[in-house]
Amino acid sequence: MIKRLSILGSTGSIGVSALDIVAKNQDRIELFGLSAFSNVELLQKQVEQYHPKFVTVCNKTAYDKFKNSFHSDRTKLLEYETGIKYLTSDPEVDIVLNAIVGAAGLEASIETVKAGKRLALANKESMVIWGELINSFAKKYEAEIIPVDSEHSAIWQALVAGGKKEVRKILLTGSGGPFRELPIEKFKSITKEQALNHPTWNMGPKITIDSATMMNKGLEIIEAVRLFDIPADKIEVVIHPESIIHSMVEYIDSSIIAQMSNPDMRLPISYALYYPERVFSDSAKINLSEAGKLTFFSPDFKKFPLLKLALRVAESGGSCAAVMNAANEIAVSALLNDTIEFAQIPDIVINSVEKYKNIESPSLEEILEADRWGREKAKELVG
Repeated sequence: MIKRLSILGSTGSIGVSALDIVAKNQDRIELFGLSAFSNVELLQKQVEQYHPKFVTVCNKTAYDKFKNSFHSDRTKLLEYETGIKYLTSDPEVDIVLNAIVGAAGLEASIETVKAGKRLALANKESMVIWGELINSFAKKYEAEIIPVDSEHSAIWQALVAGGKKEVRKILLTGSGGPFRELPIEKFKSITKEQALNHPTWNMGPKITIDSATMMNKGLEIIEAVRLFDIPADKIEVVIHPESIIHSMVEYIDSSIIAQMSNPDMRLPISYALYYPERVFSDSAKINLSEAGKLTFFSPDFKKFPLLKLALRVAESGGSCAAVMNAANEIAVSALLNDTIEFAQIPDIVINSVEKYKNIESPSLEEILEADRWGREKAKELVG
């Protein structure tokens, strides 16, 4: 049976990889819709190559530009105000791949699960900001949430090996980013260009900076807590520079189940789209005899204080995760716009969270207010 797919954020690295997968398995998935934020040139090329039924642009300025030049006999342009809702909730849609960057992806995740669809989730901020709400909607409307992050996909796959009560801990791996071996006294001299040079993964600028500060791993801790309904003290971060083991689950009998592959995001995307089946992949296979040693280290919380902050936020729960995420988005944007230095990011995020009074069981309105508060506080600290 052919499934119909909407890809939100089709011009980003996840979206581009997903389109490559769909093109090679057209007998299984039909492309329903695409959305982008501002890269309308690439979006037009995707429309011409893949012929989705619908397309939209979420940014008003970019939408107007796209509308003036858009041409297609097979694809309809949706209005920018309502396009995302249509792509997530139309009865014809079966799967929504949410690859929108940042807190902007929260609404799309909520609309997808409320419509009872499968949510292939690449937008980790959705679970970080208010995973409890999304989980409750998924249960109520019988929606599926399958993670696309390589680490959470690995955990999902490893959890098949045992029951939830048999899990001793989750071992969340990370490459350590470009500054794993850099002495802490040199962190003040790190440039934006150095931070954007990830040693393993080819990602967008925001997530690449998050990897350099290890905030990305911090967000993944909170995402894991909410995705898998597991206490934060059962999650251990392990630095694994080779990025071959994408995460592990340790069971109470002391056995550890790991998922291994070369670093290629097409694998977890494919797993989320076609689950419970696996489809053929032309991704490079691991030659274990050539891979050499696989190494593991404990994270350095002094060098990466945002990782320690995220662990604390994961344990406390509530609305402070929204503040942390919002402040981080503002700080990263400031770095990318050359307003602050790399070393200032942790101070801005930590100070924002410490000045906020957490709400333990927030409503949606309180979550949105926490997000707004975090952004304003971070802008104030950026100056």
